[in-house]
Amino acid sequence: MSRRRRREGPMPVTSAGLMRFFEEEIKGIKVSPKVVIFSAFLLITIVILLRLIT
Repeated sequence: MSRRRRREGPMPVTSAGLMRFFEEEIKGIKVSPKVVIFSAFLLITIVILLRLIT
């Protein structure tokens, strides 16, 4: 067994047999968790302010 297979651990068993999940990079927008949290906080603040104004 190679080093890589030992680090991955056992593969999950499904009803159709063995299934392996690959952790490959996919194309798309990459956003840090800090930006997501800040954006959510900003959106919540804007909604609250708009509700107070109207």
